[in-house]
Amino acid sequence: MAKTKKQSDSEKLCDAIVEGMQDNKAKDIVVLDLRAIDSAVCDFFVICSGDSSTQVDGIADSVTRFTRKSLKQKPWHVEGKTKSEWVLLDYINVVAHVFYKETRTFFDLEDLWSDAIRKDIPNLN
Repeated sequence: MAKTKKQSDSEKLCDAIVEGMQDNKAKDIVVLDLRAIDSAVCDFFVICSGDSSTQVDGIADSVTRFTRKSLKQKPWHVEGKTKSEWVLLDYINVVAHVFYKETRTFFDLEDLWSDAIRKDIPNLN
């Protein structure tokens, strides 16, 4: 009988965040696994883009609703809701970054954390 690998709490939270992002049509979702990086501040970054500040705000709200409903978790800290160009949802071990697409290009977190294991999530159409 094959053994199944048990998902960590961080991995479950990561999956819930991705689903919350997809629920509001987020684009270019990327999961960065930072667990092997000594200087990392958390286990995972989940990064996505929205086409407008309204969509960025909506994606962040969707992630918050989805994680609360499915895992009974809410962000420990939220940044950037006033401008909605870069909303950061800090769940301690997982940090979700919801960017307005031009802001994402400017900060380029994927390149900054290029040592991480990267997983690109296909866009749902």
